[in-house]
Amino acid sequence: MITSVKNPRIKEVRLLQARPKARRDAGVFVVEGIRLAEEAVAAGWRSHLCLYTSDLNERGSALLEGLRAAGTQVELVAEHVMKAASDTQSPQGLLLVVEQQTLQLPQHLQRLLVLDHLQDPGNAGTLLRTAAAAGFDAVLLTEGSVDPFSPKVLRAGMGAHFRLPVITLTSDDVVELCRLHQITLWTASAQTGESCYETDLRSALAIVIGSEAHGVGAPLQAASRKLHIPMPGGGESLNAAVAGAVLMFETVRQQTRPSP
Repeated sequence: MITSVKNPRIKEVRLLQARPKARRDAGVFVVEGIRLAEEAVAAGWRSHLCLYTSDLNERGSALLEGLRAAGTQVELVAEHVMKAASDTQSPQGLLLVVEQQTLQLPQHLQRLLVLDHLQDPGNAGTLLRTAAAAGFDAVLLTEGSVDPFSPKVLRAGMGAHFRLPVITLTSDDVVELCRLHQITLWTASAQTGESCYETDLRSALAIVIGSEAHGVGAPLQAASRKLHIPMPGGGESLNAAVAGAVLMFETVRQQTRPSP
């Protein structure tokens, strides 16, 4: 049992939790809790290390057996050690260090979500979760956005990372990708542009959600059309995650309804 927070493995996990550069350099990230760990294992993502506490339930214990059989290093830790390694106030008793993968883009792209310099991890994770639920093909983040494999984004994503491609590109690369695949870029705008309910969104498209503070940057603005959500009750704008959800599911509604 690991009983010291100064143990080298614990120090490594804490570094991975705190620093995007450490995650990028090592090519790994940290998953906490049984549910997300099960998602990672079911998706076939390789785990390097598993930390667990003695109060793990039957479901968690079954997961441990599978991890051991797959060659993952499994370590029992004291509760105070798990708390030191965890990014949450109330650790769930199990933590995995998972090897990062980049899922490949489908050959045919119909629906993309683009997060342009989005900084809030809760919004980013919620948008990933919504994109997966709406059947989008991938989520593209421009450089300067929050690290999609940060602990808070992973928790809010609820396993979306293991089900759809999440790729970081430059703004210019996003524009070029859309050009090559004949995808129309639509920038979410607070009060200008076309109404999402009166615009034909049935062709291949990418919905762009911008920074909470500054909106969509110039390169994507120049290459896209503007789309807004009518708000009969007024208000300056919607939360980024809420706006993205409305636009994604309006897209799905239009693209999946029977032709007249």
